[in-house]
Amino acid sequence: MNPISKVNAKFKDAIREKAIKRSNTRIVLAQKSPEDFSEEQLEVIVQEEEQKIYSAIKEKGVLAVLAVLGIGIFG
Repeated sequence: MNPISKVNAKFKDAIREKAIKRSNTRIVLAQKSPEDFSEEQLEVIVQEEEQKIYSAIKEKGVLAVLAVLGIGIFG
């Protein structure tokens, strides 16, 4: 596996994990629990949070986001 695809996979995993955490926070702030939602609804919430993260990346630059997520290019 080449280094670029390794970083890409780590990047996507990190984005997904961050989106899940944000989704959980969003659900708690709405005074609900994850059990109140179907799997499809939860997936939509996570996808919305992923889109917010990707939008922020476009605004701030990829290298800054990699640093924030703790993903190194060479490791």
